[in-house]
Amino acid sequence: MSANLHRPLQLAKTYFRALRMLASEWYLSFALALASVAIAGVQLAEPVLFGRVVDSVARGEPSAPLILAWALLGLFGIMASVVVAVFADRLAHRRRLAALSDAFEQAITLPLSYHASRGSGAVVAAVLRGTDELFWLWLSALREQVTAIVTIILLVPVAIWLDWRMASILALLAVCYTALNLFVVSKTHSGQMKVEEYRYGVSGRVGDVIGNVTVVQSYTRLAAEAEALRGMTGELLSAQYPVLTWWGVLTVLQRAAATVAMVAIFAVGSLLAAKGEVSIGEIVSFVALANLLIGKLDQLSAFVVRVQQAAPALDNYFALVDERAAITDAPHAKPLAGANAEVTYDNVSFRFAGSGQGVFGLSFTAKAGQTVAIVGPTGSGKTTTLALLQRLRAPDHGMITVDRQNIAEVTLTSLRQAIAVVFQDAGLFNRTIAENIRVGRPQASREEVIRAAKLAEAHEFIMEKPGGYDFVIGERGASLSGGERQRLAIARAILKDAPILILDEATSALDAETEARIKRALDELRAGRTTFVIAHRLSTVTDADEILVLEKGRIVERGTFSELTENGGLFSRMVREGGFSVPDPEEGPNEKEAADR
Repeated sequence: MSANLHRPLQLAKTYFRALRMLASEWYLSFALALASVAIAGVQLAEPVLFGRVVDSVARGEPSAPLILAWALLGLFGIMASVVVAVFADRLAHRRRLAALSDAFEQAITLPLSYHASRGSGAVVAAVLRGTDELFWLWLSALREQVTAIVTIILLVPVAIWLDWRMASILALLAVCYTALNLFVVSKTHSGQMKVEEYRYGVSGRVGDVIGNVTVVQSYTRLAAEAEALRGMTGELLSAQYPVLTWWGVLTVLQRAAATVAMVAIFAVGSLLAAKGEVSIGEIVSFVALANLLIGKLDQLSAFVVRVQQAAPALDNYFALVDERAAITDAPHAKPLAGANAEVTYDNVSFRFAGSGQGVFGLSFTAKAGQTVAIVGPTGSGKTTTLALLQRLRAPDHGMITVDRQNIAEVTLTSLRQAIAVVFQDAGLFNRTIAENIRVGRPQASREEVIRAAKLAEAHEFIMEKPGGYDFVIGERGASLSGGERQRLAIARAILKDAPILILDEATSALDAETEARIKRALDELRAGRTTFVIAHRLSTVTDADEILVLEKGRIVERGTFSELTENGGLFSRMVREGGFSVPDPEEGPNEKEAADR
């Protein structure tokens, strides 16, 4: 298949897929299509009646019945147009919101790698621009394009019925419009795709900069970032101009074809009228039909241009909703059973695609109620290890079990409901304090929310905020300090009350006094729960039942704090570099070590 034919076919495929999204309300869509057919009939009948009225007046015959019929037909057309306009608008709005919800639900189920590779700005743009273009396409199709297509189809037999010779001029005009559109679509398809790529690049850049506006201001990057964005918009315009030029040329050629067709109709009509083969009224009808045809062809041509411009956004939207999550429930997955939460890694390995990084041969067991700390240099695989437990990633080899159940064979929902996580980045929403804490358990009562906040040493500072628990904290908790954000994240985990707890640098943003208070709360929370602690501050893992030391994705040491510090290995070196003293087996711990413990 040639490229010139493939591109219009691809465009048609995208267009009809968008229309199929109206299938859930097919009855209303079908009714609107029938109303559009009726409107097309009215629009075709009016030029014919107009010619008949002209002939009646010219012959001195009564024209009142024809004028009345014309008026009634016009009134019917107006009423049908109002119905189509109102109900098509409502239908398009409903389906747009449904499409937005579907894309949103899909986006939040996709793995972190998907969002990281594309950028949050591009994902948001795919959802919003895609649904905007879908809305426009549906509304335009239901309100105008069905009528335009039916009008053009029915106009052919009506024109032939009036006079086949002048009808051939209209047919030639329609062929010219179609050929010109197909030609320009083939010429602009790749260019429009580049335009869309640049546009998404601009969206991603804007989202990236605004999301890090504090850094931009702090490092006086205002002028540099503005200049970089101007450069990207310049590239966007450079890609856009050739496409716009082609569509401009198309408009000029179509106008020229329409003008030639109108002149030809008058010329041919005059010759035929001089021979007595057509009446003046028939010439008038043909001129009106020609104007109607030109109007509908212009309408369809503009629609094709718009669809061509919208196609990349629609394709990005469909690519998002078609994206399959890397990790899904197994066909016969069952809910996680039991509440002991004994976790076992059995020779687990995972390698990042195109990279030598990952984790390799992990084997260990965290018994119910134990605390296991995972430490190691940056990039050693600590976060990846626990991402595998949450099934944010799937191991390439090996198996992870919870209470002897392979987590690959249990439902994702039940697994993740059994795990509470306190992230290094608190991950707060631009909502009230109560709503952010209630993310841990949406059905929790106000009293339970307050109890969780008190255990997290957060209640006191919350009550100092305007509105207390109803205070809106801003995007990512911008109205709170780092310590306050972290305490809300801990309160959220406390409220979830899950049997497995993951603390990913949970106290990293806290001062020493607050850390001590929260550590007491976490010690109470950890009681009876299997806890995993990721830490760089080694003072937070001194009382762990077992410490796993990772290096380059492998467990190189394991043991208790005292055992590892005495071994003189990587952990001992990390302790020294962190300012801790390594105890002498023959001497008690010095004062600093005791304080750190």
